[in-house]
Amino acid sequence: MIKKALAAILLLWLGMDTQALVLHTRVEQGEISGTEHDGAALYKRIPYAEPPVGNLRWKAPVAKKSWEGVYNSDEWGNRPPQPVDPNQGGAGLPMSEDCLYLSVTTPAVSTDDKLPVFVMIHGGGFSTGSYSGTQESFVKEGIIYVSIEYRLGALGFMCHPELAKESEQGLSGNYGILDQIMALQWIHDNISAFGGDPAKVTIAGESAGGISVSILCGSPLCKGLFRGAISESGSSFWPVGDARNGNTALCSMTAAAADGEAFQKKLGKKNIRQMRSVDFQTLLDNTEMDCFWPVVDGYVITDDQYKLYEKGEYNDVNVIMGFNSDEGSLFSWPMPVEAYRERIRNIYGDWADRLFELYPVNGDEDVRYALADVFRDGSFAWGTYAWGNLQSRTGNGKVYMYYFDQDSENTILRSPRGGASHVAEMPFIYGYDFGGRSRMTPTERHMEQIMSRYWINFTKTGNPNADFLPYWTEYEQDKPTVMIMRDGFSLGPMPNQATMNFFEEFFKSRRR
Repeated sequence: MIKKALAAILLLWLGMDTQALVLHTRVEQGEISGTEHDGAALYKRIPYAEPPVGNLRWKAPVAKKSWEGVYNSDEWGNRPPQPVDPNQGGAGLPMSEDCLYLSVTTPAVSTDDKLPVFVMIHGGGFSTGSYSGTQESFVKEGIIYVSIEYRLGALGFMCHPELAKESEQGLSGNYGILDQIMALQWIHDNISAFGGDPAKVTIAGESAGGISVSILCGSPLCKGLFRGAISESGSSFWPVGDARNGNTALCSMTAAAADGEAFQKKLGKKNIRQMRSVDFQTLLDNTEMDCFWPVVDGYVITDDQYKLYEKGEYNDVNVIMGFNSDEGSLFSWPMPVEAYRERIRNIYGDWADRLFELYPVNGDEDVRYALADVFRDGSFAWGTYAWGNLQSRTGNGKVYMYYFDQDSENTILRSPRGGASHVAEMPFIYGYDFGGRSRMTPTERHMEQIMSRYWINFTKTGNPNADFLPYWTEYEQDKPTVMIMRDGFSLGPMPNQATMNFFEEFFKSRRR
């Protein structure tokens, strides 16, 4: 109550009051009301599509129909079905297939304000996550914050021959990406009702959210829907293959359809009609993590994105992209040396010996770190490197690349060898508290101020730079133009260049 009162006093001091906020507006579907939240108007549960239930399960999203009266959006929408307890990290939200919602937090005092818009796409391996939450630090800087929900796991990405026959385009899978695109189209068509400018939209995401951002940058279905993109630890530049096999390929729709048929067989169902009658919990109980993923379908994802960028066929916008120094630590585990060698040979075949030279192990204790570094470079770093190189050569959009290497206590999983694990950069941008915020050092708090300012500036102008900030130059291959974020900020060359060269050659061979 005290916090709200102080916010109201501040607004009055600035010559406005909470009644001046856009707490009631009209979108294409009808009138909608929000609530006051920390000096801004918050719309928690805006449906951008019809619930994908019943016969709409495993179909492209259908635009939300008009409603009568005033739609009250004062509660968060459901989380999509996912294989984790919804009370862990999801604000206690229930799971439901009725989950296609987005939120809008706007500081606008008029629908004519034309404020810049930041759209968050959550991560979670395309298997977990929730759109719920706000971002006051951005909103207080005059930015509208939007977060979108999309279908996950089998419900969001299962391919199947029967589903392709149902589709007008002869396609299946990528329903979660189609959800994201419909949400972006809704934002484009309606954000002015909240005081936003549809020409000033920046999309952002981390991990699977970053991969989504990369996919959306390459999809022709997104033309004109955003002017800037931010990808934290995510890209989608793998060649097309029949199996992902350690993140070395993005599957074709045909290959993924075989997995969908195997999933149907596992459940003992005869056809898609019977599959649609299966409750979502049974689907979750029989799905392995990361089993279902975006696919190259020729429509949403038209081709190998590396090739698309070589030809200049993408949404050419300004981009911030980067990765963390110890990303792979969250995805690696100890194992005997021989088991490690067998795993690497199964994934990399004839290229394994070169990889062993680049990531040497002298005993079992080295294996976890070698696996972590292989995962970092093959799953996160190389894709970012390839993206930056290609766009800087074939596009007009500016590329700003970073390498985050701050070992902080405020992270989900602190690496035992130092460095920055997966999601470690997020507290420095968004102020998240993963249990150690109170123990951040003075240097880290200063880094947080600068990093968040980079992201805010980029959202407002397409450029992270401003007076009194360390200058972040545009990325150029083979030049010291990567922003190294470690105990401060400095420009340097691409880290781990030898391994970047290896993966460039390896993926080129797979592409052939």
